[in-house]
Amino acid sequence: MRTTSPLGLRRSATVLAAAVLAAGVAGCGSSDSPATAQPGPSASASANPDAGVVGIRDPWVKAADKGMTAAFGTLVNNGDSDVTVTSATTSVSPMELHEMAMQDGKMVMRPKQGGIVVKARGTHALEPGGDHLMLMNLTRPVQAGDELTVTLTFGDGRTQQFTAVAKPFTGAQESYAPGHGEPMTGMSATPGMSMSPTS
Repeated sequence: MRTTSPLGLRRSATVLAAAVLAAGVAGCGSSDSPATAQPGPSASASANPDAGVVGIRDPWVKAADKGMTAAFGTLVNNGDSDVTVTSATTSVSPMELHEMAMQDGKMVMRPKQGGIVVKARGTHALEPGGDHLMLMNLTRPVQAGDELTVTLTFGDGRTQQFTAVAKPFTGAQESYAPGHGEPMTGMSATPGMSMSPTS
């Protein structure tokens, strides 16, 4: 019988958490670092696959020294009913649920009205250039390798935590400060665009 050491379990959980958060953070912040992020080899695994309201694949957060950044990942609903994420919190910043959308022919970032719905037996990507969990005002730098605990609240009042690892990411050089709802510098006005960490 094969056994797994506590260190191996911790490393797997950390890699998984980082990957999911990364999928959410890259869409919302700018980075001075030329480095980029890429999900690790366990990117296809779910954090807490047997527990919680949803599974969370590849969680990560975009590293940032100050201001705003974002958390990313893929939410997986294995249940028979739709679930709605209505809010998110973390100890290092107030958070909002955001989306990128076309407005007056331009791509803008704005609060996601009605929350983020994860369809029954479906998935919902939190990614750069799409829906994401926005960290609004960092109280401390979030450096590559840091682990952040994020708490999701759902429409029925249930909550769920996941851990995301910070990664450097340059993406499309988005800048989300200071004006929400204004066109994003350096972003294409192409609906459905998707930006992902690259190596």
